[in-house]
Amino acid sequence: MSVIPADTLAEAIAATEDVSSRIEDVFARVGQELGRGHLIFKELNQGLATLSSELSGAEIEGAATALQEIAARLSDLAQALPAETALLETIGKSTTEASALLKPLFKHIQMITIIARSARIEAASLDSDREGFLAFTQEAYDLGKAVQGAIEGCARDQERLFEAVATASGRQKEFESRYRNQLAAESAELGSAYAGLHDQRRNSGHLADRASSSTRKIAEAVGSAIVSLQAGDSTRQRLEHVSHGLGLVSGPAPSLVPEPVASDDGARAICQLQAAQLRDAQREFGGDIGQIVRALTAILHDAGSVVGHGRTLFGGEDGSSSSFLTRIKQTLAHASTLIATCEGAGRSVDEALAIVEDTLAKFRQAIAGLAEATIDITLIGMNAGLKASHLGSRGSAFVVIANELKATADQVSVGAGRLRPVLDGIERSAGELKELRLQGDPTQLAKLEPQILQALREVEAGNERLGKLMSRLVDEGAEFEGLMNSAQGLMTALGEGSAALPTVAARLETASAAVQEPRPQAQDEAVLDQLFARYTMERERDVHREFLQTLGLASTATMRRVEAVETADDGIELF
Repeated sequence: MSVIPADTLAEAIAATEDVSSRIEDVFARVGQELGRGHLIFKELNQGLATLSSELSGAEIEGAATALQEIAARLSDLAQALPAETALLETIGKSTTEASALLKPLFKHIQMITIIARSARIEAASLDSDREGFLAFTQEAYDLGKAVQGAIEGCARDQERLFEAVATASGRQKEFESRYRNQLAAESAELGSAYAGLHDQRRNSGHLADRASSSTRKIAEAVGSAIVSLQAGDSTRQRLEHVSHGLGLVSGPAPSLVPEPVASDDGARAICQLQAAQLRDAQREFGGDIGQIVRALTAILHDAGSVVGHGRTLFGGEDGSSSSFLTRIKQTLAHASTLIATCEGAGRSVDEALAIVEDTLAKFRQAIAGLAEATIDITLIGMNAGLKASHLGSRGSAFVVIANELKATADQVSVGAGRLRPVLDGIERSAGELKELRLQGDPTQLAKLEPQILQALREVEAGNERLGKLMSRLVDEGAEFEGLMNSAQGLMTALGEGSAALPTVAARLETASAAVQEPRPQAQDEAVLDQLFARYTMERERDVHREFLQTLGLASTATMRRVEAVETADDGIELF
């Protein structure tokens, strides 16, 4: 019967076998989870590469170009609004001035027709060359009536122009007050969206490189963890060898070939040896578990970093889940609405410009006709006055009338001269306004609508794809995180369980303690050699040798092992 209490041996064997079985189970599960996690992470990296490729694609580039062009157009329109309003006000003032100049001009022309009518009456009283004087006065009267009709038309056109300009100016002021800030804000928003999109495209490659680096680190960490997992099998074998050694102490198993039986001192030595093996195995195993847990922690951190890269690409620097492409889509929709509003508001300005052009043409034509008529009327008056002066006192009244006709014609000419620079000013202002309208023409902006719609379609399609990719990244990242957390928990729990082994070793040492150190006999050395022969790890052999040295022994099995190692490479080359 063994000198070591049976219950102590039984408890030690049970505790050792329990840790051994748990190592086998836990390491198998952790190995599976690491393998699955590694596959998932490869998919994560592929997803991130696809995400980066999407953001660098031609479709997003087309959307970015549209953003830039639309932003520039809206900015030009916002900047042009004050100038357009000012030009409309200038045209309005010039129109009022033209109206003021038309009134006296119209009165002078009326006076010409009145004078011509008076001259006709006076000519009828003449005895000499009555018909000639009547022809003169009739021609002057006809010219005056023709010019009067043209000026009356100009007055009507001027009134229509004044109303059109006043309406356009009012609408323009209202539009500017309501929408100028919006146009500037939308332009800035589109510019910011373009800059953001450009930055996202530029950063996508950089972030993909960072993700690739994280992937390499994870691959290395997984490889390190897998190598460390191999140490679990070594520990399991060592614990099996400890259980076997303790089994020899508790009594030999029934066999047709009886094994050597240890003496009492040998039993105590074997128990102390197994205690030393337990302590050493647990110390090394604890280090392996710590390394695996650290590797899993690094894997979790880098996996979270990869998902964070995806969120940065998809959402924004703050990692928000809402896509920046959604915000771009909303901004484009607002820009489209504003462009439609601009198109409607600009129609009154375009209508006023059309009336200005038409009215100016008529004014120019009327003034040209007025100039010719006044010259003719002046010549008629001069000729009639000279001819009447030859009649002496009988023609003196006609001479006065003829001179009055010439003087009035001169006043008409002066009035037309004053009107001409005013019309020139209206024409210049209208030309500048037309140029501004061409640059920020709503119809030109409306031509961007197909481009905006195409950009929206591209953004929507890209957004949908990116959304699916991001969802996959998040889902797979969560699964990966769950696997790694599970593996980490298993390893931590296993580490806590294996921490009981030193306590088992201490009980064995207490149970095998004696006043004197054990002195194994020859039969005990055979048992020790048998234990040495079962070892599969060099660390077990080192512990075995060190223990024998404390007893002053050198096992023949250990010597043979050393000799075998020394002669394995004798430096002789056989070929």
